[in-house]
Amino acid sequence: MSVVAAIQMASGPNVKANLEEAEKLIITAVQQEAELVVLPENFAIMGVTEVDKVAIAEKYGEGSIQQFLGQQARRHGIWIVGGTVPIESNITGKIFGASLLYNDQGEVVARYDKIHLFDVVLEDNRERYDESETIEPGDEVVVVDTPFGKLGMAVCYDLRFPELFRAMADVGMEICVLPSAFTSLTGKAHWEPLLRARAIENLCYVIAADQGGYHINGRETHGDSMIIDPWGVILNRLPQGTGVVVSKLDLDKLIKTRKSFPALQHKRFDSRISYT
Repeated sequence: MSVVAAIQMASGPNVKANLEEAEKLIITAVQQEAELVVLPENFAIMGVTEVDKVAIAEKYGEGSIQQFLGQQARRHGIWIVGGTVPIESNITGKIFGASLLYNDQGEVVARYDKIHLFDVVLEDNRERYDESETIEPGDEVVVVDTPFGKLGMAVCYDLRFPELFRAMADVGMEICVLPSAFTSLTGKAHWEPLLRARAIENLCYVIAADQGGYHINGRETHGDSMIIDPWGVILNRLPQGTGVVVSKLDLDKLIKTRKSFPALQHKRFDSRISYT
């Protein structure tokens, strides 16, 4: 068994203050014996405007946010999923929303650039989001071997695209980490059912670390960070507030579940299917 943690925050525009808060929560997770800690999307900055994150973008492998993540992983001897970090793009005015996985030596072992970008208008409260104005989308599916199992990486809006999760399952994903900043409006309607569906469909664990609370930019995020097992059972959750969600993952249980209920082997539709 492994002990994992999802951290819930309400980040603001001050990077230093956000990192200090993240450190406190990482320590809390470590005190509960967490070996893998997942931070939420935009944990280091939720700016007043979308361009604020572009202004503090870091070169890949350099910068204070990445140094912080490496130091925390090494200091506590844990693996960390660094939510998303604004990483420089070759396109002026844009960054990658990069989710970085650090091992217990403080080394980056995987990088996933958010593929699906949140460009929507929420008519109920007139909120508008245009992530593509400041974020360059990634195009690679990422699944990596870890001591906890084969770990797949996704971010927030990716949750609505089951084909991404099935692509990860096709190459062996057993655990999916999902740093997020789900809006309060969409979260109330869709967060839990989508998370449980992705776990059930792919017979995998899901570790969802969400922003949760009111932000200086006027935005409200949903929270309700949770850890879900391959049968869709919520093992632990934090509905509101800043804090840490901790649970044990049992890969033997996952293997038994997949063996007794081999839905992943029953897939019939793929790119070879012809349509008339």
